[in-house]
Amino acid sequence: MKVLIVHNEYRYPGGEEVVVAQERSLLERAGHQVVSYRRTNWETESDVGLRQIGLIKTIVWAKDSREEMARLLEREKPQVVHVHNTFMVISPSIYSACREAGVPVVQTLHNFRLFCPAAFYYRDGRVCEDCSDHSLWRGIWHACYRESRSTTAAVALMLKFHRMSNTWNQAIEAYIALTGFARGRFIAAGLPEEKLAVKPNFMHPDPGMPTAPREYAMFAGRLSREKGVAILLAAWAKLRSRIPLMIAGDGPELTALQAQAAKLGLADVRFAGRLGREQTLTAMKGARFLLFPSVWYENFPMTIVESFACGTPVIASRLGAMEEIVREGQVGWNFAVGDPDDLAEKVEQAWNNSEQARCMSRQARQEYETRYTAEKNYSLLMEIYENAIRRRVPGCESMPRAVHPQVVA
Repeated sequence: MKVLIVHNEYRYPGGEEVVVAQERSLLERAGHQVVSYRRTNWETESDVGLRQIGLIKTIVWAKDSREEMARLLEREKPQVVHVHNTFMVISPSIYSACREAGVPVVQTLHNFRLFCPAAFYYRDGRVCEDCSDHSLWRGIWHACYRESRSTTAAVALMLKFHRMSNTWNQAIEAYIALTGFARGRFIAAGLPEEKLAVKPNFMHPDPGMPTAPREYAMFAGRLSREKGVAILLAAWAKLRSRIPLMIAGDGPELTALQAQAAKLGLADVRFAGRLGREQTLTAMKGARFLLFPSVWYENFPMTIVESFACGTPVIASRLGAMEEIVREGQVGWNFAVGDPDDLAEKVEQAWNNSEQARCMSRQARQEYETRYTAEKNYSLLMEIYENAIRRRVPGCESMPRAVHPQVVA
């Protein structure tokens, strides 16, 4: 099969870029031919005009992207187009080119951008679904995207235009939600239930289980307000036991968090800075558990899957996808979101019950092997592609579903 992958890269690479690269490699290892159409938001930095009226036009309907996509479809003739992100320079204009060419489209929903200008259902330190429940004007009023009303208005205009054009319902054959929780939010917001499949992200290659003892607790991620690290430090100040904590990551809250730790006298807390992927996995293997105290709707935290692969259970906020992925009493523990007292209690429980921790470790590893390997993900992805092709081309023959040995090589 020939698959055309579409991805608009952000200015600063993040989890989406990792997922796109992994899925491309997954398809290529299985013997499929993969073509890419990529653009980057750095393009908006090189053109002053795009910062104003031109930026609005680009976000809503990028004529150049549509023309390039039409030519690419004519030349490559893919069986399916898999879109990861079109914001902001590719734009949803490409969907019409796909529809005109008769090529089915699969769209991965990495965030909530179709219904929230800021993409994350988060505002002023709390979960916010005002733009879904009420009107996009709420987002404009609160300047949710880049703290700018004019820029937020441009994103809201794009969303409104394509809602009125019925783009989301008619031009896309299948959507991929990363969790059942996210699927439910998208259905509630108006996407067709029958088009929404659940396929999580995956981890490859397998990092394997550790052999060294587990001697500390760990947080790994961006040090920003929504990640809840300030709540984590507040919880550490309440512990009765002395438990070493490694905080791996960097971000805008680093200085404030270091000051908070110093003020609370947290001698057992160490800020390790930003680690590379292999360094992070090595650190996870030495942790008794991973802490995930986010206060917003995480869509699908790759850090949790990496932790499971290392046999490291997770203590996560009881919120959204985190509660779904980290099942209480099986692969980790949940605590009341934003509550340092409840978090401290769960940390004490996890640290001081060594037998339970060892059992959780085995179950976390089994969870990875059952749900989050490349082989399992490939099977789900092929089923989604097949369904998309059937919807676009009624009566077409189903593709072979055999999993190629090289998928997990």
